[in-house]
Formats: sequence, structure tokens, C-alpha cells
Amino acid sequence: MNFTAVDFETANSFRESACSIGLVKVSDGVVVDRASWLIRPGAGYDEFLEWNTKIHGIYASDVTDARQWADQLDELVAFVGSDPLVAHNASFDMAVIKASSAAARVETPDFAYACSLQIARRTYDLDSYRLPVAAAAAGFDSFAHHDALADAEACAAIVIDAAARHQASSLESLAKAARVPITRLSAPRAPKLARPAAASRAAVLP
Repeated sequence: MNFTAVDFETANSFRESACSIGLVKVSDGVVVDRASWLIRPGAGYDEFLEWNTKIHGIYASDVTDARQWADQLDELVAFVGSDPLVAHNASFDMAVIKASSAAARVETPDFAYACSLQIARRTYDLDSYRLPVAAAAAGFDSFAHHDALADAEACAAIVIDAAARHQASSLESLAKAARVPITRLSAPRAPKLARPAAASRAAVLP
């Protein structure tokens, strides 16, 4: 059971506005490493909305000296290594990686990933599958929700507990038992340029 749980916080509603990351590495079903740091959103995505700050407590002044996306991406990739990623509502966190990489004009890492929200829905019988509720069902409660590292730890706890309940020894076998996909985060394709019309080509001929 090897994977890395990830969580992002954003400065505003743009997925390009990542301002914090939390990472938790799990090896053989045990948490073996943790990392977190602040990220300074790029120009055009760097406004900290009051709503977001109220949720995660991060202000623009907190990230003044933080690295931007392109400057920290190598460290993110190195921490993850060959692990698949897991995130709670993974579509959000994977969109952050793709959008932030595109905005910074760097290659999107091609991670494999699974969603702990989907895994929780296939594992527990709950009224809500929000991260705090699902984490409590996994025995991980009273954590600082919306702190990126704490959320990544909660996500890891859900997957570890779900694996035990499904008697799965790997993320792949857990995904199969829970009937959830493991997807690859591939770089967005460059848009195809429209071929000029014949009349337009003729207009520029000498």
C-alpha cells in the first residue's frame, strides 16, 4: 500500500491560485514522511479573496517570500516519486496541478491518482462524505480542516483504513475492490490551429 496523499489550498476560485500544499507519503500502509509549504500564486491569480482566507487562514503577506509554482514543482515531484497520488475530491487537486503547470508554462507531471472521496463512498455508510466526516469514520478526527498538511493526513488515514476494510494490499487492489478508477494526470493537449481557408492562402501569394 504505497501512495502519496496531497491537498492544496487556493487563494481564490482559480485553480491556478495554489497557495499551500500538504503531502503525506505512505509506504507499506504506514505514514513515513510529511511535507508542506506555501506557494506564491502567479500574476493574475494572486488575489486573496476574503472567503478563501477565512477558510484556510492564509493571507497574501504570508506568501510574499514563498516560491511560485514552477520553482517548487521539482520538489513536489521528487517527494511523490513513483507513488500514485490520492486526494479527497481529487478532481479539484488534480485541476490545480494541471492549471498551475499550464499557467507557469511547465510540463504537467503525469501522476496516476485516485480519489479518497470515491473510496469513502464505497467503504462507509455515512450521511456525508466530507473530509472531516469520512476521516472520523477512519478513526482520524479532531484535525485542523483546511490546513493542507492536516487534510492530506486525513486523506491518507481514509485510504489506509479503507484498504484494511477491503483487505487490499495495494492502492490498485483497493481501487478494484471499491470499484473506483485510478486515472492518469496527463498534460493538456495543445489546441489545434485551424487550417487557413483557401481564399486566405491565395490572398498572401505573391
